[in-house]
Amino acid sequence: MREQVEKALDTVRPILQADGGYVELVDILPGGIVQVRLTGACKGCPMSRMTLRNSIERAVKKMVPGIKAVEAV
Repeated sequence: MREQVEKALDTVRPILQADGGYVELVDILPGGIVQVRLTGACKGCPMSRMTLRNSIERAVKKMVPGIKAVEAV
């Protein structure tokens, strides 16, 4: 499952990198919760919550069955 999540994150990383940000996979918890760390320009950005939900979580849920949520740590 970790490999599938990384592939999903790879689809959004270029978009984040274009704005100076990045997303790292931290862990996959039981129950389908993916933990990620936003770094670079994404860290502390007021739009990071929207990016997390509208881009990152959407991509991961679409590509990896069983994922319920993505949260930033």
